[in-house]
Amino acid sequence: MDETRENRIENTPILEVKNLKKYFSVPAGLVHAVDDISFSIDAGRTLGVVGESGCGKSTLGRVLIHLLESNAGQILFFGRDITHVDRQELTTLRKKMQMIFQDPYSSLNPRMSLYESIAEPLRIMGHDNSGQIQEKVYRIMDTVGLARRLVNSYPHELDGGRRQRIGIARALVIEPEFVVCDEPVSALDVSIQAQILNLMSDIQEERKLTYIFVTHDLSVVKYISNDILVMYLGQMVEKAPAKELFRHRLHPYTKALLSAVPLPDIRHKKRRIALKGELTSPIDPPPGCRFASRCPYAREICHSKTPVCEEVLPDHFAACHLVREINGLS
Repeated sequence: MDETRENRIENTPILEVKNLKKYFSVPAGLVHAVDDISFSIDAGRTLGVVGESGCGKSTLGRVLIHLLESNAGQILFFGRDITHVDRQELTTLRKKMQMIFQDPYSSLNPRMSLYESIAEPLRIMGHDNSGQIQEKVYRIMDTVGLARRLVNSYPHELDGGRRQRIGIARALVIEPEFVVCDEPVSALDVSIQAQILNLMSDIQEERKLTYIFVTHDLSVVKYISNDILVMYLGQMVEKAPAKELFRHRLHPYTKALLSAVPLPDIRHKKRRIALKGELTSPIDPPPGCRFASRCPYAREICHSKTPVCEEVLPDHFAACHLVREINGLS
């Protein structure tokens, strides 16, 4: 790791997001996929982003690395505003920010061999020395556990674990500092998931990488994350250190979400919180808490006024009008 990165790690946070919004236009109106989200993440740490399918967590990751452009808000990378960048600035930014995609098969070009797939980002970034490219490709293959005998293999000839290792290698070969991991193990068998998660943790420690880890698997996010951000219909409803969130969940939605996590001890019966009621439409949602229609604690204020995400406990944020009353806090 170079001296510049060592110095940067001492100056945190690596990423700051302020009131970020991403809307999609549909015939019925605007889909509020990411709506007024703010957070920061320190260098060398992992922020897990969880929530139901369709809550906007993958969209958030894509906006952060400019695969999608935001409608409003601000993104700061090491204090520099990167909310709007031109093509040249984006190319420079790509060297520092990368993404690992969910489906290792559809994210790879079936016409490119393993070697060509990993070498492609280097060529796009201007590397033209074939010897140096080969050295970097083989080095990252060793790092992610891909045998060199597979260099001429194509995606359809490999299993899911190896394909995902290619995806990780492609993201890391240009030595980024920040990586968005969009459900990188959800398409894999459980035994392979453990291998990939251990691999990503080892690489993070070795290279001092910063991850945003998007997933719907709560057992996975607990294992790999330092902090966890919970999303519901485009908004952040809770954020806290991972251990703190699993010990003391404050928001009613987080309580219901974590009650669904299975326990390995069959002698311990866990009370599952079943949510009832209709989902609020993400298309031009009305004022108020978007979880109110399913919340067992909802009152009139919840349907008329949008709650602010505030620090309820030290470094523990929640967006709920009744959060102190529900949790017996003064």
